[in-house]
Amino acid sequence: MNVSLTPELEKWVQDKVQSGLYGSSSEVVRDALRILHQFEQERVRKLSSLQSEIQIGLEQLRAGRSKKLDDSLIESIKKRGRERRNG
Repeated sequence: MNVSLTPELEKWVQDKVQSGLYGSSSEVVRDALRILHQFEQERVRKLSSLQSEIQIGLEQLRAGRSKKLDDSLIESIKKRGRERRNG
């Protein structure tokens, strides 16, 4: 397999090899592809989770289990979010 890189990416790969972090440009590319693969798998997992949450929300709406979004509810949501963030 032959791969063409932009001059910037080629320099980046060469810099990684010259730094001693990698033994060859092939190692750099394999590591980069492994990380990309992991990133894509995580993205698919997050999308699937989001789709499940949306489905739950739609089912709750159809069942009449919803609240009117007013200032009080918005503040409650913000408070819970801040508590989670500050944890």
